[in-house]
Amino acid sequence: MSLGKQVRLSRIFAHPSGNLCSIAVDHFTIYNIGLPQGLRQIEKTLDAVMAGEPDAVTMHKGVARALWHKYAGKKPLIIQSSGVRPDDSSHVNFATVEEALMMGADATAVVAYVHGATESYYLANVAEYVREGDRHAMPIICHVYPRDKDNNIVYNPEDIAWAVRCIVEIGADVVKVPYCGDPVAHAQIVADCPVPVVAAGGPKTATMRDALNVLREACDAGVRGGTVGRNVWGSDDVTGAVRAYKAVIHDGKSADEALA
Repeated sequence: MSLGKQVRLSRIFAHPSGNLCSIAVDHFTIYNIGLPQGLRQIEKTLDAVMAGEPDAVTMHKGVARALWHKYAGKKPLIIQSSGVRPDDSSHVNFATVEEALMMGADATAVVAYVHGATESYYLANVAEYVREGDRHAMPIICHVYPRDKDNNIVYNPEDIAWAVRCIVEIGADVVKVPYCGDPVAHAQIVADCPVPVVAAGGPKTATMRDALNVLREACDAGVRGGTVGRNVWGSDDVTGAVRAYKAVIHDGKSADEALA
């Protein structure tokens, strides 16, 4: 790994715990979920996220250009490059590695969906980002999700393991993948992966306690933290949600302890 990548990854994983509590606000277009309040008022939401002092924030380049200036240099910025959906109604790239580099980002994120007729497209796209990342000393964080035959995201251990291995073989520097729900199986998936694995925050849960429990189990299985979106910006208390996730990821707290 180049020195430049090491410097950037060290900033992203700078917390003494060695873990990452990253918040993503990159869901609006790619998730096609309408106009959720937390993303509609993006400046207000970003301010609330940053008040909780996450380790990094993932966003699209346009939001970064408009709003990141007052936070520049204070926390790592991760630029999301992908405009993709699991049903393949969109699979485009919104940003290049060079654009992310020129914006001062510490990493570029790229999304891949595996299984299905378009799996090879996504893997080839990640491979191209890895090549560009190597050229510019930019870490590539791959957000990877396995799908079933109907293009729904699935969470069983075999498919999660497949997704992780695909991205490892392509050469991404960090793998973000959903927690499979089985702590023993997930611990094996993490143990078999030679690069850091972080947990995806997952769908919006019924309660914050449920969301924190997922990350607690994932961290117990060995993941290096998580990148969370809907369960933070969809919360009534965005700043409090960030702090609760930090307590779970960095301090080893249970969901109840983090909520307290």
